[in-house]
Amino acid sequence: MNGEGLNNTPRSERLHIALFGRRNAGKSSLINALTGQKVALVSDVPGTTTDPVHKSMEIMPLGPCVLIDTAGFDDEGKVGELRKQRTQEVLKQTDIAILVTDGNTLVDEAEWAGLLKQSNVPYIAVLNKTDLMNDVPSTLLAGMAKQLGCDVIPVSALSGKGLDELRQSLSGLVPDKEKHSLTGRLARQGDIVLLVMPQDPQAPKGRLILPQVQTLRDLMDKGAIAICCTSDGIDQALASLHEPPHLIITDSQVFDIVEKKKPAESLLTSFSVLMAAHKGDIGYFVKSAPALDRLTEKSRVLIAEACTHAPLAEDIGREKIPRLLRNRVGSGLSIDIVAGKDFPDDLSDYDLVIHCGGCMFNRRFMLQRMEQCRTQGVPMTNYGITIAHIKGILDKVSLP
Repeated sequence: MNGEGLNNTPRSERLHIALFGRRNAGKSSLINALTGQKVALVSDVPGTTTDPVHKSMEIMPLGPCVLIDTAGFDDEGKVGELRKQRTQEVLKQTDIAILVTDGNTLVDEAEWAGLLKQSNVPYIAVLNKTDLMNDVPSTLLAGMAKQLGCDVIPVSALSGKGLDELRQSLSGLVPDKEKHSLTGRLARQGDIVLLVMPQDPQAPKGRLILPQVQTLRDLMDKGAIAICCTSDGIDQALASLHEPPHLIITDSQVFDIVEKKKPAESLLTSFSVLMAAHKGDIGYFVKSAPALDRLTEKSRVLIAEACTHAPLAEDIGREKIPRLLRNRVGSGLSIDIVAGKDFPDDLSDYDLVIHCGGCMFNRRFMLQRMEQCRTQGVPMTNYGITIAHIKGILDKVSLP
């Protein structure tokens, strides 16, 4: 169930399903049973799974998924506490949770059920190892369901019994947010769309960056006509068309150049803006943009990148945006930069957070990060919105 083409779906676009449970409850065995492959290490020794293990798979009827195997939430000792912290971090990226239990006790499971509810993560419970039981009374399942606040599916990872019912139950928990289009209503079937894609040192040699690839695929799926050029080929690309393009999607770094050259009737947006709406709350990003006008040399800004690549010359997050900000505010402006999943728990020292498009994160993870900013009263915007606002053209940018 994991054809080669299907496995090309980026991890950030896959449904994230995490398995939580006590040590030796059978989480790893259940993953192997669901996928039909030995993708997780199984052992009778409690605590075999240490750090969270991510595995991209195709599971019907769910489609492309990331299954996340976690350490037991009853782990012990100093190292065990660290493992449990890693398990709790997984919640930030979990779209659907599976609580796995062997039925011996539900104290820890009930506590985690409450945590999942608090985090607004849809979840289901699995009574595993039913092959070791002579019978599974309906009264037992009803009592467990009442205690955990969710359906309980009896399953045997060894025999495969109950797996089809589990897959169907999981498909009913898939959030609707997983189904929306990248370009939204900005492009429709038959529309001509011009994509302006500078190939600077940050672009991987011989291939396009992920937001460009995903945008192209989205336009193809809609039946739109996509035309691509670099920033120095805009004039020639426009001249080759019989009519102005309905939409121009550009790299945010050349927003102002493209805006000056675009036909008046063409809509304008950027890959970063599209990703901002696809992954998070575009309204909050735009609402936070005026915070850029309130920055002074005494202010402190946090720039967050999803990628963990080694810094390159003229990197947009590490060099170009900091330079834009300091040219505008003054050289005394304090700027901190974090990458990957590093992000401060306490944001109170910051006047503004500027995030990349988040193409390497799933939507839930980005929304969780935005909610953290909202809760702490810190404005948060993104690269594309920041550049458009500083260049004075944000009101001319079309939002999906």
